[in-house]
Amino acid sequence: MDKKLFCQSGGCSAKLGAGLLRHVLEKLPAFDDKNLLVGYDGSDDGAVYKLTDDIAIVQTLDFFPPMVEDPYIFGQIAAANALSDVYAMGGEVKTALNIVCFPENQDLNILGTIMQGGSDKVREAGGVLAGGHSIADKDIKYGLSVTGIIHPDKILANNTPQDGDVLVLTKPLGVGIVTTANRVKQASEEAVQKAISSMTTLNKYAMEKLKKYRIHACTDVTGFGLSGHLLEMTGDKYQAEIHASKLPVIKEAIDYADEFLTTGGGQKNRNYAGDKILFNDVPFALEEIIFDPQTSGGILAAVHHDDAEAVSREFPIIGVIRERKDSEIKIIVNR
Repeated sequence: MDKKLFCQSGGCSAKLGAGLLRHVLEKLPAFDDKNLLVGYDGSDDGAVYKLTDDIAIVQTLDFFPPMVEDPYIFGQIAAANALSDVYAMGGEVKTALNIVCFPENQDLNILGTIMQGGSDKVREAGGVLAGGHSIADKDIKYGLSVTGIIHPDKILANNTPQDGDVLVLTKPLGVGIVTTANRVKQASEEAVQKAISSMTTLNKYAMEKLKKYRIHACTDVTGFGLSGHLLEMTGDKYQAEIHASKLPVIKEAIDYADEFLTTGGGQKNRNYAGDKILFNDVPFALEEIIFDPQTSGGILAAVHHDDAEAVSREFPIIGVIRERKDSEIKIIVNR
């Protein structure tokens, strides 16, 4: 296998910056269809279209270049990342389609191994891999288009928190920094395995636990980092108060950030979100962790404050939602 094909600004760090994407999307004309319950205008994790009073479909699509050298693990990560959007909406995975870009002059066994990794994750999710589409390209890219189902009254939007909600995060941050350090041979094997374990774990299991509680808003933390996804959640009405010391983090990522082994995607996230965040005595490395683009990251949920004690026994509480006053600051991060 030609390892030059792999680990080239891969995973969700390859996303377009949030500012660029918003600039394009806001110019597109909206669709007037009462059955489109969630569309692109809300920057949510997936689209939701109502079919009947009891059934709506959740649709999402996600693909990217590799961030690890092992093709099978890459396939697993890409699939877990795409499937996550359905879980973040509160849905149940049903079908998936492969999306593949692959060089025609390369070993097709590599492509088969990638797709096997994806297929195994779809099967683990309880879904069916039903087909897909491929094109010849000079770079490898892989992902899924996923369809799920949900009751129209049980959709978990990303921007509907309530004052006093506690914020929980189900996976550790720092995978972007760890995979960056790994590309330049500076990451320990232990750190890489922690990152891989996180990225290949389906958010299905976290959502099965979270659904026991009153969730007011929900998203998964991916390419825009914790910072960007918090901005989407808080919107124009709310403010998030984050306790940096409570953040789940791959501990080696802090050391790598201190050595400036950070991502271009993280810098794009800082440029976009930085003026909306107030850091109070927070070390540089933890700032970078908050901006770090995550691949197949955890679920970020705003949970009713009365459920705080119970949910804290299963997931770390990283902060709280407050109504925003006159300040332009949308996120306050305390040490």
